[in-house]
Amino acid sequence: MAATRVGSMALRRLPALLSLVVLLFSACLAAAGAEKGQNTGETVIFWGRNKDEGSLKETCDTGGYTTVIISFLGAFGHGSYKLDLSGHPVSAVGADIKYCQSKGKLVLLAIGGQGGEYSLPSSQAAADLHDYLWNAYLGGGRRGVYRPFGDAVINGIDFFIDQGATEHYDELARRLYVHNKDYRATVGVMLTATTRCGYPDQRLEAALATGLFNRIHVKLFGDGRCTKSSRRESFENWAAAYPDSMVLVGVVASPEADREAYMSPKSLNYDVLRFINKLRNFGGVMVWNRYYDKKTNYTAGL
Repeated sequence: MAATRVGSMALRRLPALLSLVVLLFSACLAAAGAEKGQNTGETVIFWGRNKDEGSLKETCDTGGYTTVIISFLGAFGHGSYKLDLSGHPVSAVGADIKYCQSKGKLVLLAIGGQGGEYSLPSSQAAADLHDYLWNAYLGGGRRGVYRPFGDAVINGIDFFIDQGATEHYDELARRLYVHNKDYRATVGVMLTATTRCGYPDQRLEAALATGLFNRIHVKLFGDGRCTKSSRRESFENWAAAYPDSMVLVGVVASPEADREAYMSPKSLNYDVLRFINKLRNFGGVMVWNRYYDKKTNYTAGL
């Protein structure tokens, strides 16, 4: 009889025990979700800033990135153009671009950058840069214009305008975008912009006002003005200002890149991503850069 009563009591307690287990399991899942896996969009990486980062093909083979931005075309606007890939053999890049695209990755070219020699002093300079980009990297081709990547055609241009005057980038954007009328079903020339944290970014304000940019990468690093307490609010301002563009969070993959701005994947997920990834035009995460990500495996935590 005693054994029967004990067994009966155990059975009565079982539902409560099961409920407790379910609650604990759910709490663990919620805690894990708050720490990782909060990037519900694209993962964009900048490549071309350090020879030790590996080739473009190796970058795409990681499987961790949806878009690779080659950086930088760092001189333009004054009659000469300079592509700086930090010692990577340019002759190998064309085949790697095609390989990445065959794997479903987008490959863009960033113009501008940090420490370059560039500006667009006139409407003619904007027209000249358009002609050069179209014929040297995009779908054009003209006798006398050297194509550094051979017959490989990149998917678009990133405006990474971090210095110099602000004029005429809107004209460049319009000229580049016009080519999309020649493509069906897909965007032939994707336009993206990498902006500073604080809204607005005066260097790109006129260009972004065209409404032609598919993505905006908001750098939460690089200028010392994006404090920990303002990061989320700044991103939300950008997302609200450009509802028709996908807006991505830009972060560094290592404190080596920017110690003050660095956020661990856990911090990024918990403090920022789990809130902003609910926005309608949240686009994902942009990571600076492949060299640092290779060392830290940062994107594996997103």
